[in-house]
Amino acid sequence: MKKYIEKVKTLLESLPYIRQFCDKTVVIKYGGNAMVNKELKKSFAMDVILMKYVGLNPVIVHGGGPQIGELLNRLGKESRFVNGLRVTDKDTMEVVEMVLVGKINKEIVGLINHYGGRAVGLSGKDACLIKGRKIGNNGSMGFVGDVDSINPGVIEVLEKDKFIPVIAPVGVGEGGASYNINADTVAGEIAVALKAEKLILLTNVEGVLDRDGKLVSAMNVDNAVKLVEGGTVTGGMLPKLRCALNAVKGGVAKAHIIDGRVEHAVLLEIFTDAGIGTEISCRGAVDAMHSGE
Repeated sequence: MKKYIEKVKTLLESLPYIRQFCDKTVVIKYGGNAMVNKELKKSFAMDVILMKYVGLNPVIVHGGGPQIGELLNRLGKESRFVNGLRVTDKDTMEVVEMVLVGKINKEIVGLINHYGGRAVGLSGKDACLIKGRKIGNNGSMGFVGDVDSINPGVIEVLEKDKFIPVIAPVGVGEGGASYNINADTVAGEIAVALKAEKLILLTNVEGVLDRDGKLVSAMNVDNAVKLVEGGTVTGGMLPKLRCALNAVKGGVAKAHIIDGRVEHAVLLEIFTDAGIGTEISCRGAVDAMHSGE
C-alpha cells in the first residue's frame, strides 16, 4: 500500500503545475540523444502525449544534424561547417530537406501516434509557417538561412483541434527557395510568435554550468547576459543560451535548457518542484543566479 500512496503523492505534486499551465503552449526543441536512443525516444513521445491529455499544448521543433551528416557521407559528399553552421549548397539542401521533412519528421509523428497521441508533421513551407532569408551577402553559406518571420496560424488551428504539431526547421524564401535554419533558432522564434508559456531546449549536457562546473539551476536575463559576456558559457551551449535569452526577451515566460539524456526529462522539468536543468526567466521569481546542488 505504501508504494501506491507514494505514487499518489507524486501525482499531487504535479497538480499545481497542471493547473498553472493548462491551455498554455510549450515549445520543445527536440534533438540530441533524446532523438536517437530508443528508450529516450519512447519516453519523449509519452511525455508530450501526457502533456496534451492534461491540457497543455506542446509544439515540437526537431533537429537532425547527425542524420544529415550520415546520409551525406553515404552519398560521398563532404560536410563543411563555418561557425557551427553547415554550408548548404543546392545538392546538400535537397538532402537536408529529405532527411528533416521526409524522414525524421515522419518518424517522430509516427512514434507519437503509435503511443496514442495525435501528431501532425509540418515544415516551414506549410502555410508559409517559417519565412526565411539567406544568411550572408556573398552566398558562401549557400542555402543556410535565418528566420525572417513566423506565421503561426496553422499551429494555432492544430492546437485548437487537439493535435500536436511537429515541425522541421526548413524555411521558405522568395520564389519558394528552401532554407536550412538552425532548429534552436526556429524553436525560439515560434515560441515568441505563439506567446508560449515555456521554451524547452533538450541538450546532451546537464544544463548551463558555472565556472566551477556546477549546474546553474535558475537565472534571470541579467545573470544570463553576464555569463555570456564574461566568457563562462562557450561552445555549443552559447547559441542555446542566446536563443533562450531572445525568447524570454520576446515575451516567453520562461526558457529551460535541460538534459535530454534523462528519461522523461520534459515532465520532470515542468511538473516537479525541483526540475532538472537550467531555467531562464525575465524577472520575478528568480532575482539572482544560484547553483543547483
